[in-house]
Amino acid sequence: MVSSRHSQRGVSFLGLVFWGATLAMIGVVSAQVFPTYVEYLAVEKAVNKAKEGQTPAEVRVIFDKAAQIDNIKSVSAKDIEVTKEGDKVVVSFAYSREIHLAGPAYLTLKYEGRSK
Repeated sequence: MVSSRHSQRGVSFLGLVFWGATLAMIGVVSAQVFPTYVEYLAVEKAVNKAKEGQTPAEVRVIFDKAAQIDNIKSVSAKDIEVTKEGDKVVVSFAYSREIHLAGPAYLTLKYEGRSK
């Protein structure tokens, strides 16, 4: 009788450990980045609400109230820039966040935007 030899297929144990560690690191970094992105969306929403004000002081008050509601810590009313383009109030912001990865390694995220 002739027996057919089948080659084994699959992932070795070291390959499994490597891919598992890689996915775990990606998951940890993603878990730290996600809250900063959610806060960016909240800042963007607050800026769009603040543009309803007519004066820079009024815009900053509206932004502060929205920032308190959405628990925004990265940007305060003094950090936003209020300008006028024609008859429209434009509110812009820019800030960065650092996430400690390991040892001396940091991930720096820079966020910026303006009212629509």
